Amino acid sequence: MTTARAIAYTRPWIADYQRDAIFGEERYGVVEASTKAGKTLGCLIWLVEQAMAGAQGREYWWVAPIYAQAGIAYRRLKRMLPLGLYTCNETEMTVTLANGAVLRFRGADKPDSLYGEDVWAAVVDEASRCKEEAWHAVRSTLTATRGPVRIIGNVKGRKNWAYRMARQAQAGEPGMHYAKITALDAVKAGITREEEVEDARRTLPESVFNELYMAEPSEDGQNPFGIAAIRRCISPLASGDPVAWGWDLAKSVDWTCGVGLAADGHAVRALRFQQPWEETVGTILHSVGSVPALVDSTGAGDPILERLQRTRGNSVFEGFVFSGRSKQQLMEGLAVAIHQQEICYPQEVADELENYEYVYTRTGVQYAAPDGYHDDWVCALALSVQKWNQIRRYRPMAGPLERPTARGRKNARIMVRR
Repeated sequence: MTTARAIAYTRPWIADYQRDAIFGEERYGVVEASTKAGKTLGCLIWLVEQAMAGAQGREYWWVAPIYAQAGIAYRRLKRMLPLGLYTCNETEMTVTLANGAVLRFRGADKPDSLYGEDVWAAVVDEASRCKEEAWHAVRSTLTATRGPVRIIGNVKGRKNWAYRMARQAQAGEPGMHYAKITALDAVKAGITREEEVEDARRTLPESVFNELYMAEPSEDGQNPFGIAAIRRCISPLASGDPVAWGWDLAKSVDWTCGVGLAADGHAVRALRFQQPWEETVGTILHSVGSVPALVDSTGAGDPILERLQRTRGNSVFEGFVFSGRSKQQLMEGLAVAIHQQEICYPQEVADELENYEYVYTRTGVQYAAPDGYHDDWVCALALSVQKWNQIRRYRPMAGPLERPTARGRKNARIMVRR
């Protein structure tokens, strides 16, 4: 026989702005917030309280852009809860409370995996970086239970579902609550140090600071290439022969991508496929011929480069090792080519370019694809641009870039192999 026991609960201290933003009665709470302002802590407490009022077997979800990011909140919750009042499953990343309610931490990078469960309350963390399809899935899990949800995160431009939800809530849609938390709120509450905020203001671009610390969205989500500049360079594959190739080799679930640029900077070849290494080598050799190519030789790419060089020589195939610094320099070179409209590329490449964003590390600001997104096309294009620029230094090239006319354009088909 199981003996029931009463447990006294006192909510941990939170600032007034955290309570007002998160603990309302509305079913939908949307919070646009500064970095390090306490939104994660507040929502962990909110979700635990929802689960404490639940029952045996009921599910309460924390959903982050990727599984590893959800793990940060999972470990933080375990540190918060008193020992003996919960059990955890490290494999499934769940915390089961004394009443049998289950808090489950999920990644949003595979939206289809989120369907099917009945969820009694949820938090969507860093919502502006979560795929919209993931939000559709989470919303479906709340249908039978009519469970509440908190949608939180830094702002990231205006072209995402979280921004649209925030505007609905801000407009006073029934059942919705909107809150904006800035670094100034966190400083006033003693959660963030004022000198840290001022240091960020001095060292970050103004628009980046405004998004991260003042919760003010930019026009394009701080895309380092610039959305307008990216779109000015979109063009179907042109006719002609490449003078330079760039190849980004597959890593596990990624794709091998190759982009060939003509002398005038137009993309004339674009290949994307997943194959065994033996077939990958054959495809690259057949595509490149004797045209100079810059090839990703990071990690598993090094032996592939060696095989390519044994067949065609170092004069055709040159290796490029990706590191934090070398990739940043490569991307900055690509940004220059895009802003000066020196190159053209097809829509598939532009789609990945538009996903790029600034990433803030201890060594500075870098360009990268968001967690859970591919950047194979971008890397291949950047490699081809670097090789193209190398060739331009030693060969006379075509004049200023002209867009191909509809009459002179030949739409080469992009190869996709599964």
